[in-house]
Amino acid sequence: MAIQTSAPTPPSPLGRRLIAWLADWRRVFFFGALAAVMILSKSTYDQANRASIARQIHVTTWQILPWFSVLSGVISLVLIRVVLVTAVGYGLSRFALDMVVRVLVLEVIPLIAALYVTMRSILAVNPQVAGLHIPRNLDVLGGADTDRVRDELVPRVIAYAFSVLAMVVVSGVVTLFMAYVSVYGFSRWGLPEFDRTVSQAFDPLVTAGFMLKVMFFSLAVAVIPIAASLDAPPEDSDQTAAIPAGTVRLFVALFVIEGLSLVVRYV
Repeated sequence: MAIQTSAPTPPSPLGRRLIAWLADWRRVFFFGALAAVMILSKSTYDQANRASIARQIHVTTWQILPWFSVLSGVISLVLIRVVLVTAVGYGLSRFALDMVVRVLVLEVIPLIAALYVTMRSILAVNPQVAGLHIPRNLDVLGGADTDRVRDELVPRVIAYAFSVLAMVVVSGVVTLFMAYVSVYGFSRWGLPEFDRTVSQAFDPLVTAGFMLKVMFFSLAVAVIPIAASLDAPPEDSDQTAAIPAGTVRLFVALFVIEGLSLVVRYV
């Protein structure tokens, strides 16, 4: 007597979406790990790749850094004035500078820098524009494909990660300068108090957490848009279909990193 076996039950629509979601994130982590290995490899930094990395850094950082500095200065000045006026109104003027440093420099400015570079990276890694022809299945990369990932994609990863770091540092310095001028003017008499306030805000634990957050911001902005751009099949004439999904994943990653940072710091 033959034993009849029932066919496996197909997953529900929710289950299929969950499987696809996990597959997308698996691809992101796989590409990130592959890029990290290549970044640490000496063979990545041959003469051609060094020129490509320098060119990408010039486009993603140097060309936009002056405009971003002006933009961050204007945003910082507006937010600083709001914080100072609100603090004075509630009789908390002596805490105003500490609030500016902790809220703007540690929280708001890094997120703005990451979002700014995010918008540029999402547009720049459009596979139809960038001419990227890397196979979708990164698990079966061969020697030639691996070389193309190293030559075409890794310079972009390095450039976007460096761009986020540069934007955070520059915008942080601009914000601290704006905060000092807003509170003390251009006089030097406030330097000791200002130095003490900044030192208290950047204690060793907070500084370590801030550096980790910026590092994760840089990795997310550098890896997720490129990994999403590879989801578009090369034979498809409309290769921008994967970009919105990558945008959502990147925004989710940035806000999850920021949320975890706040939880660890204040809970």
